[in-house]
Amino acid sequence: MNHDGSLGNAVRMIEVAAEAGVDAVKFQLHDAAAETTRDAPAPPYFTHESRWEYFQRTAFTDDQWRRVRDACKAAGVEFVCAPFSLEALERLEALGTARYKIGSGEVTNLELVRAAAATGKPVLLSSGMSSWEELDAAVEAAGENTTVLQCTSEYPTPPERVGLNLLAELRERYGRPVGLSDHTLGPHACFAAVALGASVVEKHFTLSKEMYGPDAALALEPHELAELVDGVREIEAMLGAPVDKDAEAAALAEMKRVFEKSVVTAASIPAGATIERGMLAAKKPGTGIPAARIDEVVGRTAARDLPEDTVLTEDLLA
Repeated sequence: MNHDGSLGNAVRMIEVAAEAGVDAVKFQLHDAAAETTRDAPAPPYFTHESRWEYFQRTAFTDDQWRRVRDACKAAGVEFVCAPFSLEALERLEALGTARYKIGSGEVTNLELVRAAAATGKPVLLSSGMSSWEELDAAVEAAGENTTVLQCTSEYPTPPERVGLNLLAELRERYGRPVGLSDHTLGPHACFAAVALGASVVEKHFTLSKEMYGPDAALALEPHELAELVDGVREIEAMLGAPVDKDAEAAALAEMKRVFEKSVVTAASIPAGATIERGMLAAKKPGTGIPAARIDEVVGRTAARDLPEDTVLTEDLLA
């Protein structure tokens, strides 16, 4: 909603988000008459105008929504939208929306959840205000093609309220992909969620935190969004490239020669002498008998005169 009712802002946000590398841009379709009473209270973090006035003022026409959808297609990102009424869902179906988001406040609106599921489109189901009982019912209504998003409906969300522990519980409880709809002020919760297996992360985005609206001050600016995407892509690369520890050690053999230690002589040892522990030390480089085998060298015989600091190899011992 950070476009604040400006089609130009919406299109520019799509372009900037695409440049940052996102996969999708998600909007909200609010139909004030279908969704809210005129005297419904605004959220506590936004009291500049009533919800009714805000939704009326920022609403797009169907033609404007088509232009938003087409701007997403032109930019190479998926157009995703959250309906907040059956009427909004019907309008989005006419647009050919490929995926729906069910916001946290709609989880108990099971008629809307079922209607979104009935389209056969994938559903992102946010869980910000729900008890387990309420979420159980919503997930069942949403069907199999659902990704369940952990969310905390607190703006901004402090780190200790993010609930990263719930990602694993959601996955186990529902057997569905999970994600994070994040309302913290930085990227760290998203990074942690991806590392913990989130397949979706959602984050508020704005052209400037100075813009008017309920979400702008909590949103990422363009350079921050680009940093978020870059971080997520790096984490994806890490998760997608499992490392074999032994193979990795073999590949780093040259580094082992430089950084690890070998058994070396701590003093000069004449040929034929029996080697005692006090005659030995562990020093770089790692080109000789590994330091881990120092006790195996004790009791062996010097095959020739060994000056101090000689890196021992098998051919120098009898």
